[in-house]
Amino acid sequence: MASILDILNTSVGEDFIAKASKSTDENKDNISAVLGMTLPILLGAMKENIKSETGAESLNQALNDNKHGDVLLKNIKSADSTNMTSEGEKILGHLLGGKQDMITKTIGSTLNMSESSVSNIIKMAAPLLMSVLASQKSKENVSSSGLGGLLDSVMGSSGAHDASLIETLLDKNGDGSVIDDVTGMIFGGKKKGGGGLLGGMLGGK
Repeated sequence: MASILDILNTSVGEDFIAKASKSTDENKDNISAVLGMTLPILLGAMKENIKSETGAESLNQALNDNKHGDVLLKNIKSADSTNMTSEGEKILGHLLGGKQDMITKTIGSTLNMSESSVSNIIKMAAPLLMSVLASQKSKENVSSSGLGGLLDSVMGSSGAHDASLIETLLDKNGDGSVIDDVTGMIFGGKKKGGGGLLGGMLGGK
């Protein structure tokens, strides 16, 4: 089933990893590991936020903003890293609030990486995630009431949007490659409490 983690082996993912590597001096494996842990966490935070009508409408408006969507996905190689980091900081502040530092420290400790590198990678990844979601939302004309299903699909837990999600994630030559069981590595091998690593970070939900 397609999920956001599939982006790691697409041209968009490879260009992002190269950009993040240049910005942080971290290697591809470390950046991929941070993304593999971070993207599901951010999606989980969105799922929590949209449980309220206000939260759902806030995310809906953010995803309708022209700065998110295909523009970044198609131009990730030439995108400005500083601008991505700045935008990502705003996104993370809204999504994670006071949990941001704890999540950064936990991922850094788990992967034996500096908190500074982890923080920068996560900040750069946030606009990328928003652009994937905005592109998908636009293609399927998803309203605020449908955001839960969209997030489930991008998390890989629903088949409703899989076909167009694959089109969103894969590069133009349609190589169809996906990462090796990153989800199992994260949620199967490094569990924290009843909800796995993701559940532990978000309060065991």
